[in-house]
Amino acid sequence: MTGITNTGSNRMVLLSGRAHPELAERIASELGTDLVPTDAYDFANGETYVRFGESVRGADAFLIQSHPAPINQWLMEQLIMLDSLKRASAKSITVVSPFYPYARQDKKHRGREPISARLIADLYKTAGADRLMSVDLHTAQIQGFFDGPVDHLMAIPLLSDHVRSVVDVDNVTVVSPDTGRVRVAEQWAERLGGAPLAFVHKTRDITVPNQAVSKEVVGNIKGRTCVLIDDMIDTGGTITGAVQVLRDQGASNVIIAATHAVFSGPAVERLSTCGADEVVVTDTLPVPPEHQFENLTVLSIAPLIARAIQEVFEDGSVTSLFNGRS
Repeated sequence: MTGITNTGSNRMVLLSGRAHPELAERIASELGTDLVPTDAYDFANGETYVRFGESVRGADAFLIQSHPAPINQWLMEQLIMLDSLKRASAKSITVVSPFYPYARQDKKHRGREPISARLIADLYKTAGADRLMSVDLHTAQIQGFFDGPVDHLMAIPLLSDHVRSVVDVDNVTVVSPDTGRVRVAEQWAERLGGAPLAFVHKTRDITVPNQAVSKEVVGNIKGRTCVLIDDMIDTGGTITGAVQVLRDQGASNVIIAATHAVFSGPAVERLSTCGADEVVVTDTLPVPPEHQFENLTVLSIAPLIARAIQEVFEDGSVTSLFNGRS
């Protein structure tokens, strides 16, 4: 039987949906265990069937599911797996969603709009989740949408350690793609030895999805290596536009660092030709061969998630992994 048993005789099991099994397998390997065998398939009309191959009764279950396209299919599969775990008498159920679905819809911009990020939290809770674990939420207040403990993991240590290894930290400026991520940029700057900050002023038409215009940079970037940070790259239009603005205003090098490689539509072509020296992302979402290009670096988030799962299972401290931040 799979799983890990601690000194208190509690049993932990890891389970995975079909969206990104490679990440789940890496997490299981870091923890020295195997995933619970799972039967999952789709009926002809698109309905999903799930059944676990061994008992999970009385276990602390950690259900791992990423949410690449088609996001609604993988979200529904995850909800069905949650229901199955609840009905199979798991003692506790932690949803591990490295990329939180619908995270950008976290508030109303105009009347008659949904707050879909809150709806996802309600769906998780109703389906049986006791706890939620995710990486670099689009906005930190999403933690308050879920009625239960939330472990908000951060990829900054992983990404910044890589960046430190390839740049001269004395000549680095950390650049936020907009004013909303300046607080995250400050954490980056701290990890890069107190690097100065800059941000890109941009405008967005809220009636048009996936479209923003980068206009000018506020801060000193001339002759410096700019580390342009963001939580996700979707179509790549905003961040590649920011690269062009940085280049036009005198940046000597530009490195893009983002946690979630959504890479929709023209993203790969834009990123590979935008003039960035390197694009660094993590594997919270799968990056298939057709989404890879010469200056792309993909770092594994599995060790971080594995450590967080271990801390939760052993009643340890997840925030200790980030110097008390969450």
